[in-house]
Amino acid sequence: MGTKNGLSKVEMQQDEETMLRNGSEWTKRVNVDIPAWAINELDKESSRRGITRQALIKTWLIDKIDSLNSKHPNVS
Repeated sequence: MGTKNGLSKVEMQQDEETMLRNGSEWTKRVNVDIPAWAINELDKESSRRGITRQALIKTWLIDKIDSLNSKHPNVS
């Protein structure tokens, strides 16, 4: 079975269809189920910073990925 990154050909096609061009970068839309209490905390923090919830989540995720990559530079 031809797969790439553990995805079937159908999954790869669906995966590619969800990618969006955002300036010079490709972005991918994802859906994540998050408990209501966590959403409330995200909203409090994003309001405190004066940014959107989405911007806060992106910032935190990228910060975490950067942190992991600096600790484990050979792991991708």
